Amino acid sequence: MSEQLKVPTMAEFMAEGKQPEILFWVGSAGSYDDRAKKISKAFVKVLHKANVDFAVLGSEESNTGDVAKRAGNEFLFQMQAVMNIEVLNGYEIKRIVTCDPHSFNCIKNEYPGLGGHYDVIHHTQYIQELIDNGRLTVEGKTYKGKRITFHDPCYLGRANSVYDAPREVLKNTNATLTEMKRHKSTALCCGAGGAQMFKEPEKGDMDINVLRTQDALETRPDIIATGCPYCNTMMTDGIKAKEKENEVSVMDIAELIASS
Repeated sequence: MSEQLKVPTMAEFMAEGKQPEILFWVGSAGSYDDRAKKISKAFVKVLHKANVDFAVLGSEESNTGDVAKRAGNEFLFQMQAVMNIEVLNGYEIKRIVTCDPHSFNCIKNEYPGLGGHYDVIHHTQYIQELIDNGRLTVEGKTYKGKRITFHDPCYLGRANSVYDAPREVLKNTNATLTEMKRHKSTALCCGAGGAQMFKEPEKGDMDINVLRTQDALETRPDIIATGCPYCNTMMTDGIKAKEKENEVSVMDIAELIASS
């Protein structure tokens, strides 16, 4: 990995007797899925640009247990969660930033009941904070004249009422922002939530991602912006189903800011 994308681990910080500003929780998708890895790298580029002192857990990070919980396996969820909490508390982690709304919701709202109390924020909230504090400057030339519509992830929007941060960050691209008819609290799920990402639809069920993609295409976008690796996958598949991959791109907000 190049020096520009140097990603220190908590173990390295502790060896030097230091604490980072934030822990970047990469998540399973951001660690292993080839498309989502690009989102993780884009966010790391943003952190470097803003001179943020950050670290990751590396091999010590395990799945949050969110998918197991949504699928009904509470025992497996608690086993995963307790293991992660022991690691996080061992490092005395205070603030966690993640690009994955599923991890965000799980660590923020469900880990406290098992002894994990942290300040957890989504990467769009943190990027907005960096911009507001003057630590990050976005030139806003790359996407000027482009039309962007934002898809609200369920666990970011309806579950945690984070609607403004992604949109405020996108304003810095100088693109024309267009809203789908169903947005914010009325936004339609991409179809990945509740562990549905890992199974085919039941017989007779419609492909929700194609329906949601249709919502986006009605705004005539050049880019569909997402804030979740799972939403990114589902919307990308929807674009392919609509045979629009040569006309419309699906990009995470971190990628849009990193390339701005």
